Amino acid sequence: MNSFEVTGGVELKGSITPQGAKNEALQIICAVLLTEEKITISNIPDIRDVNKLIELLANMGVNVTKKAHGEYDFEAKNVNMDFLNSVDFKKQAGALRGSIMIVGPLLARYGKARIPRPGGDKIGRRRLDTHFIGFQALGANFDFDSNDNFYEVDAKKLKGCYMLLDEASVTGTANIVMAAVLAEGKTTIYNAACEPYLQQLCKMLNRMGANISGIGSNLLIIEGVKKLKGTTHRMLPDMIEIGSFIGLAAMTKSELTIKNVGYDHLGVIPKTFSHLGIKMELRGDDIYIPKQEQYEIETFIDGSILTIADAIWPGLTPDLLSVLLVTATQANGTVLIHQKMFESRLFFVDKLIDMGAQIILCDPHRATVIGINRKYALRGIQMSSPDIRAGVALLIAAMSAKGKSIINNIEQIDRGYERIDERLNALGAQIKRVE
Repeated sequence: MNSFEVTGGVELKGSITPQGAKNEALQIICAVLLTEEKITISNIPDIRDVNKLIELLANMGVNVTKKAHGEYDFEAKNVNMDFLNSVDFKKQAGALRGSIMIVGPLLARYGKARIPRPGGDKIGRRRLDTHFIGFQALGANFDFDSNDNFYEVDAKKLKGCYMLLDEASVTGTANIVMAAVLAEGKTTIYNAACEPYLQQLCKMLNRMGANISGIGSNLLIIEGVKKLKGTTHRMLPDMIEIGSFIGLAAMTKSELTIKNVGYDHLGVIPKTFSHLGIKMELRGDDIYIPKQEQYEIETFIDGSILTIADAIWPGLTPDLLSVLLVTATQANGTVLIHQKMFESRLFFVDKLIDMGAQIILCDPHRATVIGINRKYALRGIQMSSPDIRAGVALLIAAMSAKGKSIINNIEQIDRGYERIDERLNALGAQIKRVE
């Protein structure tokens, strides 16, 4: 198991380009199962979760060809459905949260699919009901085998219908959309997720011959077609990585330029960081962040403490709350961080408290951060990364801290951030990967 040895207190300088979007990649790569024709995808991030998904599809019989860094051809002509009954499939699919999104395409094209209970971050309950309720609404039969923890669906023919999703689940919406594009008749999905990555999926499916309208809204209308064709697709920049770099620049008093951010797809992310007092400037499609000795948290207009909370798109993505929280520790002022979606995601704050941050964990969903206004630096400690987003937040804290920090379990960080140590070291960071 690898660790990061981080020497903190180093200012960074230069420019960095965000990787392709992880959360988009997991959806788009699963969509190649919907056609036997070639699909070319570029700007794929070279990270553990995505690489594992590509490996899983290759083992299922998808012909995968790497053309260049981040660019692959996929041809799902000869998918081996028998592989889904193998021990290897259970091991590989069960280790990856994103594997759940192969179910919709397989159900649509082959009339059946099965998946073990998927893995991923341990950040609280991440139920799959929305996925399977949607499949059942389209006419599929559902079964859960509690002995071997497998979910199974099958249908002779999927038929379009009206459905109101019980939650605006991004992966649930993506899975149902991929099933519905080959269903017979019209499917109307209300309370659909509408994140940019889901919009990207719908646009790609339309280029493949699907008929999806309402893209970008929470009401999707899908007219089923009989067959889909190949296409090309390029991933958006990863908005979570962009937000992480904004927080990193502020915490380390660094002057950074984040290149080619796809600003129109960032939603409220830049504005949310500006509420913490972080200055930034849009230059073309680049975000320039000047060196800031201090930054001050805003209050509400009545003077009450600012609250930053996650919400369904176009609200704030929950994946950035860990970074926002750690960024606030060195600000001037107080903020309440409200993580509504996952009840275990804020438990990493005990490590920040050990580093000298002033944080009150109110309950599993809320933490009050009392910014110390750089009166003293955080101190380096030894800690462990509990999940992808908390892991990068701890890395940011360590880079701003006095002395050395050791971050264990960095495989969690590698799941979501491509060569993060190499890329940050190129800006002047001092991060050493050690056994």
